[in-house]
Amino acid sequence: MTETGEEQDSVPDQRRVQILAQDRVLDGFLAIDRYTIIHEQSNGSLSEPITRLVLERGDAAAVLPYNPETEQLVLVRQFRLPAFVRDGAGWLWELIAGTCEPGRSPEDVARSEALEEAGLSLGALHPLATIYPSPGGSSERIALYWSDLRQAERVAAGGGLPASGEDIQVATLALDEALHMVRAGAIVDAKTIVALQQIALAGEALP
Repeated sequence: MTETGEEQDSVPDQRRVQILAQDRVLDGFLAIDRYTIIHEQSNGSLSEPITRLVLERGDAAAVLPYNPETEQLVLVRQFRLPAFVRDGAGWLWELIAGTCEPGRSPEDVARSEALEEAGLSLGALHPLATIYPSPGGSSERIALYWSDLRQAERVAAGGGLPASGEDIQVATLALDEALHMVRAGAIVDAKTIVALQQIALAGEALP
């Protein structure tokens, strides 16, 4: 009998994976690990050895300050070199976000980055999703939250940390405007698109 999609979602994938070799080929601001593995295939047999490179990014957290009453939200804009090198459009609209260093929870990071980037002291954080933005090559996992903008307090100007080379623009936008920017290709950051769509889908059902 064929399982439905709902049933498949509830069953953990127990297929076997064996790591035959692992070594670090780059260890700097970013790390790259080389793995040789075998894994169980869909027909039950084991694959031949496969070698893959994994960009080790660790975990990150991102937050969307949002007012459900007025449908206003806060995004930030900053320069991203990889996007510039790719197509020349280096200044990206994004969620407030940061990397989870050892010992810091995603919630701690979301609050700290909201203060640094947007000058906001946030109230309660509400989970939206946890995503792998590029699982074919990167280990990065991002916890997405939203926080009620009505409960936030502006305590600083924001703008990021100049000592770290950050020059961050902070803007308040309407949800409809942000969704239009997604459709028009003016917002291309994956985590931001996911969060905006989650907010739009939830509507009045937001906690």
